[in-house]
Amino acid sequence: MQILLTVAYDGTGYAGWQRQTNGIAVQQVMEETLARLLSQNVTLRSASRTDAGVHAQGQRAAFFAEEMKIPLNKLPDVVNAALPPDISVSAAEVVADGFNPRHAKSKTYIYQIRNAKHPDPLTGRYSAFVKCALDIGAMREAAAHILGRRDFSAFRAATPDNAAQSPVREVYSCEVGSCEISGGRQVTITVAGNAFLYNMVRIIAGTLVYAGLGKISAGEMPGIIESGDRTRAGKTMPPQGLTLMEVVYGNTGPNAGGRK
Repeated sequence: MQILLTVAYDGTGYAGWQRQTNGIAVQQVMEETLARLLSQNVTLRSASRTDAGVHAQGQRAAFFAEEMKIPLNKLPDVVNAALPPDISVSAAEVVADGFNPRHAKSKTYIYQIRNAKHPDPLTGRYSAFVKCALDIGAMREAAAHILGRRDFSAFRAATPDNAAQSPVREVYSCEVGSCEISGGRQVTITVAGNAFLYNMVRIIAGTLVYAGLGKISAGEMPGIIESGDRTRAGKTMPPQGLTLMEVVYGNTGPNAGGRK
């Protein structure tokens, strides 16, 4: 049978979700822990391959189990007792054998920015720091142009893997929130879509920051997107500000199996 887990992790100490040769990844820690507890080899497939330093609240990962010696409703507690404190499983469910966790209906990310005169060591591992005041209104105007199904080549990092991927994605929502904090403001960019290119959300965040700093105008956004030119968009923001919040599957749920 195939089991789908909901996973949260602080990505600070990891080389991303996916197994790497140059460091410890979340996938490796979880697979080794599950293999030891279940006395069988475990290979996890995830909804998103988050980068080094990126966090997750609602990552989804599935694996095939030959036999379950642990009751499914007890699996999160048993696994959490064996995992390090910066990784946690909040739910486990049986899904159809044909289910693929990457075929999500939507994925939601948030990017957090501390916009203040001074950085905060207590929140710095979960947010980027921008000292100059951001124009939230300008950021919201720019964000409105991100919506829809289009070629997002201007918002992806150049990698060999990306060259083989279609750059067409659909962004369902892109919202900019702001609240007062001691010494400044906390700015949160929330982006939901059917899928994202490598570094796409971090580049969207960087482009909206440029709009907030007056480096680009909201009116330039359509031209930037249509150009497909990465050099015209904003910088790639640091990984620690990014968190995968939620992965949603089709209306009939994970047990439906196919792409929704």
